[in-house]
Amino acid sequence: MALSPILSTIYLSPVLHIFKKQLKILKIPTSFLSFVNNGLLIAQNKSLSVSNSFLFYSYQIISFLLEKFGLKLEHSKTEIFHFLHSTDPSNLPSLNLSPLNSPILQPKNTWKYFRFIFDRKLSFRSHIDFYTNKAMSMVKSIKLLGNSTRGLAPQQKHLLYRSCVLPIALYGYQLWFYNKAPLSYPIR
Repeated sequence: MALSPILSTIYLSPVLHIFKKQLKILKIPTSFLSFVNNGLLIAQNKSLSVSNSFLFYSYQIISFLLEKFGLKLEHSKTEIFHFLHSTDPSNLPSLNLSPLNSPILQPKNTWKYFRFIFDRKLSFRSHIDFYTNKAMSMVKSIKLLGNSTRGLAPQQKHLLYRSCVLPIALYGYQLWFYNKAPLSYPIR
């Protein structure tokens, strides 16, 4: 049975409080974000190997604490992602969690979080492509509406477009549309 967001927050608050204290004591500069059953460990460093070591120790602490509270991490759903300024993602280090009975994590090219799609450089091209294709398929399916004698009136098509297509096409635009952002790719 899944807990409601409020009950899960009440139950997980002591775990996160202890986790934060442990990180402070061990001087591990890692942040943790949580939303019901999703957790996110964040480590920032110029060296990817140092970031990986911070993530390893943080993952070890949080999995131990959750187990003590009667909860378990789903190791199979654990992912790693690196944000990079450089263009060469070929030699990114993996994160070896096998000492913790977890898999070796290979860095992914895109990261999906709450239906937002991030790429390494935060260009949001993958996000825009995905939702543009979804909106275009919605436009094509609108043509199929109607019956054999007559289709939809222009006002009905306009209403469908504004209520069904635009919300899909513009989903998450707050992430990629900001002042001085290059808009040539999204407009195309």
